[in-house]
Amino acid sequence: MELVRKGKVKEVYQADDETLEFVFTDNISVFDKVIPSSIPYKGETLCRTAEYWFKLLEKNGIKGHYIERPSSNRMRVKRFDVICDHDDINTKTANYLIPLEIVCRHFAAGSVVDRIKNGKTSAEALGFPEGHDVRPGDRLPRPYIEATTKLEDVDRILDGTEAKRIAGLTDADYREIVDTVLKIDMIISEEAAKKGLIHVDGKKEFGYNEKRELTVIDTFGTLDEDRWWDLASYEAGRLEDLSKEFVRLHYRDAGYHAELMNAREKGLPEPPIPPLPEDIIKRTSDLYVNMFERITGERFR
Repeated sequence: MELVRKGKVKEVYQADDETLEFVFTDNISVFDKVIPSSIPYKGETLCRTAEYWFKLLEKNGIKGHYIERPSSNRMRVKRFDVICDHDDINTKTANYLIPLEIVCRHFAAGSVVDRIKNGKTSAEALGFPEGHDVRPGDRLPRPYIEATTKLEDVDRILDGTEAKRIAGLTDADYREIVDTVLKIDMIISEEAAKKGLIHVDGKKEFGYNEKRELTVIDTFGTLDEDRWWDLASYEAGRLEDLSKEFVRLHYRDAGYHAELMNAREKGLPEPPIPPLPEDIIKRTSDLYVNMFERITGERFR
């Protein structure tokens, strides 16, 4: 097979003209940086968790590009054209990757809290009354959906107009994407609640097939794309992060995140991300395995 793309945590091979094969590595990334540390079993847990969700979507009548899982950390999927020049995409283009990531938030957490603190967004934008003091863990009055770039080196938040323009979408197309995201998140939230989990937020990616039918692509519902909290802890007033946020918090506490954001804002060379300590690697690996079993109800081994 030919290597088509080597991403931060996933390698993509072309199996044939219509099929790609994803290889999920044990690499881990945060803040668009690949950490120079390997997380044992991470790739397999992501692959098998994504397969679980794709099969559940199929049962609920939502199209996905998943075909099969030939081995523990490999997934075969339908191939979509990747069109890097936005000017080559229009509302008639078919069988292509929509160059957007759609983020849907249900609670105040992560970067959106940072953006409120530094004035880049507001409580009102999230649906709260004017002057509301947004705190981490607050349930949002309504789902908060944003589109970001997919094919750029660093994700960039887009307004609706630019998102539709660069992705070749009509207003109706964009509404269908948003409605599909909300339907998927309802499925995820219902399943998560059965397992004592809260689905906090996550991202989805899409493509159009040959008939220009909307199709869920890449992966979703894993610890890499989504944020999870323990339900019992939340009801007791504590936020217990059960996702890659655990690793992000390590770099925030160590001061690296602030250093990186300062460099990006000033256009300076970005500092290299340091490796994870051995104890954090072990805890992260255990978290991925335990959450795979909790989300899917399957035994890892």
